Amino acid sequence: MKAHDGMYIGGAWRPAAGQDTIAVVNPADEQVIGHVPAGTAQDVDDAVRAARAAFPGWAATPPTERAARIAALRDVLAARRGEIAETVTAELGSPPGLSQVVHAGVPVLVAGSYAELAATYAFEEKLGNSTVLLEPVGVVGAITPWNYPLHQIVAKVAPALAAGCTVVLKPAEDTPLVAQLFAEATEEAGLPGGVFNLVTGLGPVAGQALAEHEDVDMVSFTGSTAVGRQIGATAGAAVKRVALELGGKSANVILPGADLARAVNVGVANVMSNSGQTCSAWTRMLVDAERYEEAVALAAAAVAKYVPGERVGPLVNAKQQARVRGYIEKGVEEGARLVAGGPEAPREQGYYVRPTVFADVTPDMTVAREEIFGPVLCLLRYEDVDDALRIANDTVYGLAGAVWAADDAEAVAFARRMDTGQVDINGGRFNPLAPFGGYKLSGVGRELGPHGLAEYLQTKSLQF
Repeated sequence: MKAHDGMYIGGAWRPAAGQDTIAVVNPADEQVIGHVPAGTAQDVDDAVRAARAAFPGWAATPPTERAARIAALRDVLAARRGEIAETVTAELGSPPGLSQVVHAGVPVLVAGSYAELAATYAFEEKLGNSTVLLEPVGVVGAITPWNYPLHQIVAKVAPALAAGCTVVLKPAEDTPLVAQLFAEATEEAGLPGGVFNLVTGLGPVAGQALAEHEDVDMVSFTGSTAVGRQIGATAGAAVKRVALELGGKSANVILPGADLARAVNVGVANVMSNSGQTCSAWTRMLVDAERYEEAVALAAAAVAKYVPGERVGPLVNAKQQARVRGYIEKGVEEGARLVAGGPEAPREQGYYVRPTVFADVTPDMTVAREEIFGPVLCLLRYEDVDDALRIANDTVYGLAGAVWAADDAEAVAFARRMDTGQVDINGGRFNPLAPFGGYKLSGVGRELGPHGLAEYLQTKSLQF
């Protein structure tokens, strides 16, 4: 697609307030593929004003009509799936197959789920002598990351629209092209002007202006815990609704009796997917002492199939590449055993990192405690089930995880004791209706399904 040189505000593309632009770089070959405007506080203010003006009309629109517009948006995204996949591959570097199935396919599922929910959700209920109304929060400022650029947009915008809110989106500066494509899709789907607005720009400028804007009623942010703290503090000072989906350091617990080969292979695939740039990736694999070395050998063999430039794409930019390579060097320095990969660049061009596996990792090591956000897997040894639980919960994060056992009941019993928001049981499949979000420093609030819709609603009770 061709990059737009303006902002999408009030249902039309209009010139940016400033002259600065952001270069969009293909991380696979390091070539500039386009430029988008670097939004200013003025652009944000214009977008918020448009969203505020559109809010009363959209909030008053019957839920069935809102559902129809979201369904039309889903259909446009489905029709443009090939273009979406090509765009994400160009600006994120993900392999074409992953772009087709995940980056372009999952947003269609999520948008469809909210089209159905908007039409069926109970926005009113009776409790004794009261009628409880569930009403839209208002104008939502959505700030999204680069790792799943379209999915994260749809996971915020679709429920906000279903609730009757209007939206101003500030996408990640590394992946703005698919956000512009999404803006085109909202127009093609017939959303009224001002219901959805797009401002591209840098986080410290446009993102901060959006989070601080006095006429934004709620901020929904996905990204690092450090930035999430700042946004949470800003929202708290203004007594403003906030939803934060932040970092993770998820445990993949393989209990004695589980199918070890399947658990290891699925676990490696999980970490290597999207080049490890997934906040819910199971980057800590916990294996009992008796089968530990077998698991290490299986993991090393599985990782060998993930060739940079083929099954594994580059990291999003040079800064992220240097950061991940630094973590690999830190792991070696702290005494972890390198059984696959390493810090050396696997290709002369592109922001690639060698898929890496560490063994003999202890819970106190940096690679076991901090979110690496790259194709790096750590194997930790445990002595018994209680020790496995202690290690799994010994983290400031609590976003996701996995448990493998001889049967589902045993895995569920363990998962109930984990301090985390989502746990896959014996390779459970993705469910677009299941709530996603974390405990502890992994954030507040939930996305997807009816729980995600509830984030954008406030309650009013009428007593009779």
